[in-house]
Amino acid sequence: MSDLVFDLIQKETLRQHETIPLIPSENIVSVAVMSAVGSPLMNKYSEGYAHKRYYEGNEVIDEVEDLAIDRAKKVFGVPHVNVQPYSGSPANAAIQMATLKPGDTILGMKLASGGHLTHGHPQVTFSGTFYNTVQYGLDSDARIDLKEVRTLAQKHHPKLMIIGTTAYPFNLPFKEFAEIAEEVGAYVLADISHIAGLVASGALESPVPHVHIVMTTTHKTLRGPRGAMILVTEKGLQKDPELGAKIDKAVFPGMQGGPHNNTTAGIAVALGEVMTPSFKQYGKQVLVNAQALAGALKAQGIALVGDGTENHLMIMDFSSFGGGTQVAYAMAQAGLIANKNTIPNEPHSPFYPSGVRLGTPAVTTLGMKEQEMKKIAGWIAQVAHHVSTYVLPAEREARAPFIKSYKKSIDTDQMIKGLREEVREFAKNYSFV
Repeated sequence: MSDLVFDLIQKETLRQHETIPLIPSENIVSVAVMSAVGSPLMNKYSEGYAHKRYYEGNEVIDEVEDLAIDRAKKVFGVPHVNVQPYSGSPANAAIQMATLKPGDTILGMKLASGGHLTHGHPQVTFSGTFYNTVQYGLDSDARIDLKEVRTLAQKHHPKLMIIGTTAYPFNLPFKEFAEIAEEVGAYVLADISHIAGLVASGALESPVPHVHIVMTTTHKTLRGPRGAMILVTEKGLQKDPELGAKIDKAVFPGMQGGPHNNTTAGIAVALGEVMTPSFKQYGKQVLVNAQALAGALKAQGIALVGDGTENHLMIMDFSSFGGGTQVAYAMAQAGLIANKNTIPNEPHSPFYPSGVRLGTPAVTTLGMKEQEMKKIAGWIAQVAHHVSTYVLPAEREARAPFIKSYKKSIDTDQMIKGLREEVREFAKNYSFV
């Protein structure tokens, strides 16, 4: 390893030690997972599937992949699993390849409502380019509008309907959504990338009894490496007995080449950890912490989309001054790492959104509980109130120079600097790999 790369790794490790990770799609892996991902398994090329490889010398690799698949089947209660997808986006693309032909219709959630780009966002994405995409949104309570879902499904007769989100603070109505899909004969894909660990721990409802296919990344609430899995349910095989084989063919050779064996091993290790009693407690604590953080934020006068959360994340609403970008940046300078995010019916711009998304998976991994959530909420409120006078300009051409000037001000802001020192000393008290 070059000295420069080593120094950069050390620098990033220190940053993680001295900040509070609040991005809900991030987590912290165990030493065992990290060791598997950094193992000599990365040296082996293994194009194909276990016991059907195109290269020799894969006897051990086959055992690793078999183990990962077996554990995933047990954790989620499904008959077929593919652990080879490199990440969530190509996994969703493979599912679409397996179930659709170019020009077929997908019904997915709008990005601005909390959906994901791969769920049919028009024009700029793989799904939006090769398929006819229809998008549903939220009702006045910021929840999935099932009436709109039914209306759109009956009008457009999609072949694939996707339920899953990237910025949605409530439980997902898997059963009701699947009932609508049944009316039009559509496949149902549940993208549980954000909540897979909460489902696996029993903290949230599983979509498995209701849908045909489940996709999840492995690095969020599952606390594994950066990969993905595709699960085919009993219901999916009843709809199409060849669905598992079609998924496998779409992953390889349809979308990608040889699997990342070290990542497969890391997934197997993480799934082994999921099967322990301590992980069940972890899933419950993630939700307890989210409730505590949301309640403390509201007590500090911070508005939340939908007025709260039912899962691991929440979205703070700063539409009164168009403050998503400003608050997220100032929080980061203070060592509170979240991300700017649009809110439903975003009144400003997706480039300068009104919201800030945050969640509790990583801080729960660090061992923090309700009392720490109250302290973190207090710091967030200090930052938000401190920058509330920095109002986003109404004129679009004025926004970029405004943000540039704003960041310079925050970089030298004494209140933010003082808060940064408090957060740094606090963060050092919690265990980190």
